[in-house]
Amino acid sequence: MSTPVNISLFLREQARQEPDRPALVFCRGDGRRRSLVRQSLTFGELEAAVNKAAQGLARAGFSRGCRTLFLLPPSPAFFIGFFALVRIGAVPVLIDPGMGLGRLLAAARTAHPSALVSVSLAQAASCLLPTYFPDLQRRVTAGRRWFWGGPRWRDIMAGPEIGPFSPPGGDADLAAILFTSGSTGPAKGVEYSHAALSRQVELIGDTLAIGRGDIDCATFPGFSLFTVALGITAAIPDINPVRPGFCRPDNVLAVIRELGCTMSFGSPALWRRVADHAAREKTSLPSLQKVVMAGAPVPVSLHQTLLTGVLSPGAEVFTPYGATECMPVANCRGSEILADTAEQTARGGGVCLGRPVRGLEVAVIRISDQPIPAWHDDLCCPPGEIGEITVKAGHASPHYHNLPAADLLAKIPDQEGFWHRMGDVGYLDQLGRLWFCGRKSHRVTTPDGTLFSVPCEAVFNHHPQVARSALVGVAAGNGLERPFIIIERRPGARLAPDSLRQELLSLASANPLTQNIRDILFHPAFPVDVRHNAKINREALAVWAARAASGHAGRKEIS
Repeated sequence: MSTPVNISLFLREQARQEPDRPALVFCRGDGRRRSLVRQSLTFGELEAAVNKAAQGLARAGFSRGCRTLFLLPPSPAFFIGFFALVRIGAVPVLIDPGMGLGRLLAAARTAHPSALVSVSLAQAASCLLPTYFPDLQRRVTAGRRWFWGGPRWRDIMAGPEIGPFSPPGGDADLAAILFTSGSTGPAKGVEYSHAALSRQVELIGDTLAIGRGDIDCATFPGFSLFTVALGITAAIPDINPVRPGFCRPDNVLAVIRELGCTMSFGSPALWRRVADHAAREKTSLPSLQKVVMAGAPVPVSLHQTLLTGVLSPGAEVFTPYGATECMPVANCRGSEILADTAEQTARGGGVCLGRPVRGLEVAVIRISDQPIPAWHDDLCCPPGEIGEITVKAGHASPHYHNLPAADLLAKIPDQEGFWHRMGDVGYLDQLGRLWFCGRKSHRVTTPDGTLFSVPCEAVFNHHPQVARSALVGVAAGNGLERPFIIIERRPGARLAPDSLRQELLSLASANPLTQNIRDILFHPAFPVDVRHNAKINREALAVWAARAASGHAGRKEIS
């Protein structure tokens, strides 16, 4: 009988080949006043800990199919616990804690967890709010245990180790439920089988040209689960992963310099802060060969700063495109963007996402907000026409957990499986490259036609005093909307709002995409998503703009 596919076994193979190679390095501060390295584990030590934790969890009653809400901060226990749950066939449920208690509880209720592995505060919340956890039977507490039962994490790790633990089940078994960030609606649990999760790990390594000698400055713990499975050292800087856009750049740069990191995955918001700081300080990063950014479109100016002002010659920037439901979908290099596509983006052509990854099909179909019961080729748009991006791949999730209505809207059955609707709009060019024009839900339907967020915003972002802009629609009757552009000014912008507004209206009138946009508002700081701090919350801004248009916004809120 063949060994089932299970990403926890990737660790076992890494430990067999290079047991003394560092797997996890947890860092503290910027290294100036104290030792930078706080704690580290080799692949041999990590594999032994995962095997021990798997046996401890099994003794505590965790078993195949046990849905386990997993809420631990970045720490050795986070990595050990995740891989141990996967190894015993339990199903870790990962939800962003930064989304706030109310939204986290709503997500947890849809997951119906039967177990909870978490810090003390989350355990207390589950006891005080039991209606959100009706099926909870088992608990493991990392930290102090107060008025609830179940073992502590240290109890799980204190038992005897009895040989290697072999995963039960098959490749098609449910391996994990990973929740979306909820940045454009309620967070949804995305189901992954063991086969799909393993395929995703392999594709990430292939797409990003990750090799065993790489050291990742790991600013997003979720991605680090994949790199560690690939045999990459994850060096974790001293930042708050819930607020990457507010990190201390020195804490990231010190890890890269002192540990010789060859790559780093992070949100565009984090790398905007780090790159600007490094460029100002003329910080040299000779070891860093790859910067990987995802979660939101990456501004051309950030590519420019990294490739011409921070990274060494020959280093590259990667911008993989995907979603929790299917990652990666496509990938584009920063050098290609600067050399070939940046000008088109500035004119309102969207953001180039690159070519689809190996083994994945992409199709752009006519935009619809309704379920599509069956796939047929007549749905497809010709190259160059903006439509809804759909993908077909072995690593795409087939279902949302306990959300059949969401499945109907997001999946299109065909004779061989299904196509996943990404919820994004874009187009394919004549070279087979995919271009991104925004979220489908962010399009604005006006009397003069449909406007798409990313192309329109690029026209306004071209102004040197604009940090970023957001297209939103305010209801105007008969199913149509009045388009507004909301502007977040750059720090230190000197033009008065009225003068800046006139200059922006002149820019808009010169481009056919934006010539009918006449309403401009100024906002002090855009709301953003909790996961990457980079996706603009246009839904919230649309509500704000509607209040401003009706005269219900306070004078301090708009200018």
